[in-house]
Parts: sequence; structure tokens; C-alpha cells
Amino acid sequence: MAFVEKKLPADAPVAAKALNWVDSRFPLTKLWNDQWGNYYAPKNFNFWYIFGSLAMLVLVIQIVTGIFLVMHYKPDANLAFASVEYIMRDVPWGWLVRYMHSTGASAFFIIVYLHMTRALLYGSYRKPRELIWVFGFAIFLCLMGEAFMGYLLPWGQMSYWGAQVIVNLFGAIPFIGPDLSLWIRGDYVVSDATLNRFFAFHVIAIPLILLGLVAAHLIALHEVGSNNPDGIEVKENLGPDGHPVDSIPSHPYYSVHDIFGVTVFLVIFSAVVFFAPEMGGYFLEYNNFIPADSLKTPPHIAPTWYFTPFYSILRATTSEFLYVVMAGIVAYVSLVYLKSKLPGIVKAGIAVLGLLMIIGMMPFGLEAKFWGVVLFGSSVVILGALPWLDQSPAKSIRYRPDWHKYLLIVFGISFITLGYLGIQPPSPLFERISQVCTVIYFSFFLLMPWWSTMGTFKPVPKRVTFSAH
Repeated sequence: MAFVEKKLPADAPVAAKALNWVDSRFPLTKLWNDQWGNYYAPKNFNFWYIFGSLAMLVLVIQIVTGIFLVMHYKPDANLAFASVEYIMRDVPWGWLVRYMHSTGASAFFIIVYLHMTRALLYGSYRKPRELIWVFGFAIFLCLMGEAFMGYLLPWGQMSYWGAQVIVNLFGAIPFIGPDLSLWIRGDYVVSDATLNRFFAFHVIAIPLILLGLVAAHLIALHEVGSNNPDGIEVKENLGPDGHPVDSIPSHPYYSVHDIFGVTVFLVIFSAVVFFAPEMGGYFLEYNNFIPADSLKTPPHIAPTWYFTPFYSILRATTSEFLYVVMAGIVAYVSLVYLKSKLPGIVKAGIAVLGLLMIIGMMPFGLEAKFWGVVLFGSSVVILGALPWLDQSPAKSIRYRPDWHKYLLIVFGISFITLGYLGIQPPSPLFERISQVCTVIYFSFFLLMPWWSTMGTFKPVPKRVTFSAH
């Protein structure tokens, strides 16, 4: 195809000429129009739909502040803590950059959890958006890895011992566990080698993967179109212009919508950064303002708040609780055989897997610590299977039976409870509550193929419900 440059009038503005020069060599305007300018989105979006753009904003904040932090940070076990103090005390505005980065980490997870909540409410992971959810789930895994590795870098007491505890968990894996832990640490204990490899992954490897996944997430979203609070496919009802009749251009309508959300977020974000950056020890633990000491273990070691729901599941897995898990496996396999329409070979595979797990949980089998790691990992991985677990005839919670909403509320309460208990020192009462919440957490997902189809559903309208405001 021959190169063609659009002819503009001689008196055209310089900006228009420059843009035309770029467009003839790179599809800048086309990319803008395809991804946002002429991208049509359902007209009934509500406030739940601002969290995607907020996540992009926080990602930019984290990258920019991270670049400035790396300019002064020393990835050396003897210098790391002092370099962070140097940033806080001597680098001009260094304290602000550090607090923006640490607050941004917590803000990122708050926004992502709310973004995932919206997906649960309106079925945004359902067909044809399964791949969008898979990409989003991969982003969530990358964020967890990024946060964990970045957590070690200040080289404070909680950083050091938190990393020690989490890496040692891999040692519970049979046969390969000790070698795997050694490989992750790069030494027999968390040391300078661990700090250097975590720094490399935190600054280079994971951000590159994360940016690629974000791009894939957005491309997949704009390929199939956005979901909406009614869970209706607006592309099935096109107007004479070829665009869905129940959609509007993202720009300027949702540009203004998102700018308002960004403004509110920045006000809250700034208030936290300037007035409560530690957030009572939840965003920055007080023990992390003490240099790492391998000879002095803190009285209570806990990860940052955004990991604590899953950490609680790990702590709740005791040898006594394994009997409850075994009973649950027997009940679940029976339910699959009696009520599932899965092929016989799949049912047999589930039964064999359940039997192997029960044998492994026996007193003569693998220790409870290993099964704690299994449940810890499963509690995260099960989120990725959500598009195939939810079999509801209606995507949106609006048209499901009212008791589905109560189930979602109970799940949310149990998740928050697990998060709170993961921060608290262990006690017999908290252990029991954690175990109950763990059962609720897994039951919500594993029983979803059945409960999501039960009850009387409301009729789903042909067009989205919308009232001007």
C-alpha cells in the first residue's frame, strides 16, 4: 500500500498539521478513537464503573513515584533501611514520594477489590467476557507478587520477618519445598541475595508483565464491549448508525464521569498521604520503622492488610480443622455425583482427587501446615474460575432472587472478618471464627453452580433501565 499523507489547507493550525504528520505514520488518532474517543459504552453506568479508570490512575502514580524512589534507594541489606530514611529526611519532598507510593499500594488493592465486587454484582465475568476476567485475575496475581516483593524492600522488622514467614511456607511442599524456599531466598535465610532478587522483580520483571496484562485486559474489554448494571448485551440492539441504541460515546460523557471520580479519589488520597499515611499501622506497620534484626523476632508477625484474608485461611488450617475439610470433601463429591451434569469421567476425576486429599489429610498423611498452604493458594486461585462456577440465568444481581444478595453480603462480611482476624494476634476464639469464615468463603464459590440457579428470577428487560440525572 502506497504511503498517503492527508492534504491540509495551508492556513491549518500547526497542531493539526503536526497531528496529521503523526497520523500518516502512526495510527494515533485511530487508537484514541478505537479505545476511547469513539468507543460506545452502555448509558446506564453507575459509580461502580469508576474503579477501572481509578486503577489505571493509581498504576501511573505507582510507576512515577517508584521511579523517583529507585533514584535514591540502595538494594543492599546494609544500606536499604538507611536509604529509605535518607529519602524520608534528606531528599527534597522524598517523604511525600514515599508516602504516595506506600499509600498507593493500599489504594490499589482497595480499588481492585471494589472493581471485583462490581463484577460479582453485575456478572461482568460472564460470557462473552471470560477472557477479560482471566486477564484481570492475572493482574491481581501480579499485584500480589509486586506488593509482596516490594514489602521487603524497606528492610524493616516486619518486612524482614514477614518475608521470612511467607517464603518458609513453600518449605511445606513435599519433596521440593526446602529446595524451592532456598531458591526463592537465594540463601538459607532472608538476606542480601533475597533483597536483590526481590528488588529486580519488583522494579523490572513484574511491572513489565503487569503492563502487558493491563493492555490485554483493555483490548479484550473493548473487543466484546462493556457490561452494565442490567447485565444486558447492548450490542444485540443496534441503531441505524451501527452503534447500540442503549450506548453513548465514552468521550466526553464518561470522560467527565471518570474525572469526577478521580477528583473525589485524589481528595481522599491526599488526605491520607498528608494526615494519616500510616493509617494507624494498617498501611505502614510501626515495626517497619525499626531496622531489620535477624536475632530479634517481633511478638506478632502479620502481612499487610490486603493479604490478611488469605493469611487467615492459612492460620485457620489446623489438624482439627482438617476433619471439617475432609467431611466437606465427602459432602461435595457426593453432591457432584448426585446433582451435577458433568461427564462421568470428570466426576470420577473429582472423586479420585477428593480421595487423595482425604488420605493426605489423615494423621499419617501430610502435616496441617502443607494443607494450610494448599487452602491459602486455593482461596486465591478459585477466583479465576468464577466465570465457569456461576451458572445463573441472569447476570446482574438486580434480576436474581433477593436471597442471592444476602449470600453476597454474608460472603463480603466473612471476607472482611478474615482480613481483620489476619492482623490480630492468634487466639482460640479468633481461630474458630476464622475457620467458620473459611468454610463460608469456599462454600460460596464451590456451591455456586447450584445456588446461582436456584430461586425465582425476575424477568430481564430487553433494553437497559436508565433515568437521566
